[in-house]
Amino acid sequence: MHITTFKLPGILKITPRRFSDARGFFSESYNQARWREHGLSVDFVQDNLAFSTTADTVRGLHFQSPPHAQTKLISVLRGAIIDVALDIRNGSPGYGQSVSVRLTAEGGEQLLVPKGFAHGYRTLTPDTLVFYKVDDFYAPETEGGVLWNDPALAIDWTASGAAPVVGQAQVGDRDQTWPSWAAFQSPFAFADALTM
Repeated sequence: MHITTFKLPGILKITPRRFSDARGFFSESYNQARWREHGLSVDFVQDNLAFSTTADTVRGLHFQSPPHAQTKLISVLRGAIIDVALDIRNGSPGYGQSVSVRLTAEGGEQLLVPKGFAHGYRTLTPDTLVFYKVDDFYAPETEGGVLWNDPALAIDWTASGAAPVVGQAQVGDRDQTWPSWAAFQSPFAFADALTM
């Protein structure tokens, strides 16, 4: 597998190797032993699927607070997305900064988003199917978020040449009510997040 790092430590783009022939391809989407060879050790406990019928559907920016904070491994099974990770670790040199990465079913790329980051994505195609693994169970009482389109965050929702959102983004009611960045109070500390 190929690993790409970013300006925010801990965020990784992982591209598993594919073996192709005239019939299609085979790929190991996750292999614990291979991960450990690369110094990665995450004990995933839950898999999730999210289906979006329209392009420009936005989901995020979400997180779970300690003690149920989650590391996520995101991939696309159908379509394409702009995947976003926002550093919300108080005291982090990257606090308030984000990484935006294009993930596609065709390319098979994955994004590893550690604890201490809010996560969200924008679909680029209709009928997009997103798959992600998490290392703690869903705990609704610990859910939190940040307003996805707050100008103060300057998030790049058009990474890798994707067109800007055309017309109105499709955003769920809950995701329109998360606090702005100015009003947000993070439950994460940089030093604590490094040891989670």
